[in-house]
Amino acid sequence: MIESSQDAQGVAPAARIDGWDLMTDILESLEARRAGAKLGGGEKRIEAQHKRGKLTARERIEVLLDKGSFEEFDMFVEHRSTEFGMEKTKVPGDGVVTGWGTVNGRKVFVFAKDFTVFGGSLSETHALKITKLQDMAMKARAPIIGLYDAGGARIQEGVAALAGYSYVFRRNVQASGVIPQISVIMGPCAGGDVYSPAMTDFIFMVKGTSYMFVTGPDVVKTVTNEVVTAEELGGASVHATKSSIADGAFDNDIETLLQMRRLLDFLPSNNADGVPEWPSFDDIERVDNSLDTLIPDNPNMPYDIKELILKVVDEGDFFELAPTFAKNIVTGFGRIAGRTVGFVANQPMVLAGVLDSDASRKAARFVRFCDAFNIPIVTFVDVPGFLPGTAQEYGGLIKHGAKLLFAYSQCTVPLVTIITRKAYGGAFDVMASKEIGADMNYAWPTAQIAVMGAKGAVEIIFRQDMNDPDKIAARTKEYEDRFLSPFVAAERGYIDDVIMPHSTRRRIARALAMLRDKKVEIPAKKHDNLPL
Repeated sequence: MIESSQDAQGVAPAARIDGWDLMTDILESLEARRAGAKLGGGEKRIEAQHKRGKLTARERIEVLLDKGSFEEFDMFVEHRSTEFGMEKTKVPGDGVVTGWGTVNGRKVFVFAKDFTVFGGSLSETHALKITKLQDMAMKARAPIIGLYDAGGARIQEGVAALAGYSYVFRRNVQASGVIPQISVIMGPCAGGDVYSPAMTDFIFMVKGTSYMFVTGPDVVKTVTNEVVTAEELGGASVHATKSSIADGAFDNDIETLLQMRRLLDFLPSNNADGVPEWPSFDDIERVDNSLDTLIPDNPNMPYDIKELILKVVDEGDFFELAPTFAKNIVTGFGRIAGRTVGFVANQPMVLAGVLDSDASRKAARFVRFCDAFNIPIVTFVDVPGFLPGTAQEYGGLIKHGAKLLFAYSQCTVPLVTIITRKAYGGAFDVMASKEIGADMNYAWPTAQIAVMGAKGAVEIIFRQDMNDPDKIAARTKEYEDRFLSPFVAAERGYIDDVIMPHSTRRRIARALAMLRDKKVEIPAKKHDNLPL
């Protein structure tokens, strides 16, 4: 029998009341801590963030991830610094929000630096939150996205903060080529903060509100006497067009985050899962007769290679990377039969589509990414050669050009190449020729495959006839008939078939289907010696 002084559980009423009081205190404390963490640096700083045209860290995560999918880690972590009175100011979360969620149902890990808390600066505990997330992303084999809005290392912590950067950097390197890593710069990103994004796969910026630089305008003025604004030094306008640091720039936070959702739909979760497949309502057998007239009659007239890409991919959906840098080559993702494909294409609209240092390294890095994550590559070729001149030669064209050659040669993914018009000189080899490893190489009837154009070739071969216009005209016609057609290359097997432009989509789709289970053995080695 239970004594009357006890309830049915055998617990004294007074003790139970005390227990409930204790639990109530804990729950109230929990809610207070959650509220403190969600408030970040406080209402005034949040208001200031909004006045700058920027969302807060939590608002950004809400836009990026599927509604209600975010699971937060380490909400209650606080810094442990006691220098410079730091022990008096502690904010739960310590300036970075970390966790995971989904984008269109697919798992993604995310951290968002909170500018309202110590300017988003990186402390020891802040870094440990990020490295914990990085480790989880590697275990789960899922992409990780970093949303940056921070001023660098936390000065008050000195070497502890600097060591924190190193922890993050090392994991960036370990994850490279294993899971996609995306950096989105949505405010300041300075000092050591820049090097983690620099080792990720893609960097995107927000126009007008974001910037990246190692040292700010004040230090630059002191050291070099240059007077420059933050935007001029490291804004999106600089990094998306001149430096190639950014792979794209968008108008505001909302557009940027929605574009990241779109990008993630193209990317594999890791290097073993294969590309995602989405339902496609675009017929693989679809022909587009307008492509038959895409190439102008005049071989010196430009045309837009993006028109070809948009007419080939599923539903005309193409995500272009680095669209404002090295515009003489186009790189980006599309889908064929619902599966992601990487596209590399010379752009005749800019510098006649020539390869130069910038175009070569832009395309090389993209090719290397596709190869790392087993994304097939389709290459459209219309290239008159490499850009001549002292600026290119002094700027290292030989080594930069070799990067693209190296990247293609190292590829083990399905490679399909279509020559639309010009394929001259060494650039013919570099642009995914069969001899460096491409699997299927097609040419349109308009293709011209030669060491160089007819005029230059005739002037070299028949220099003795230069004073006889009739002879030169005859020699030029002879050269054009012999080399400025795809049939010589086809006769020798360098081209697998000459195809009609309107059937390009179908031929690509069939080639990729055939190559889906491609396997290539490569010699064992520690690593190569040509970083891209």
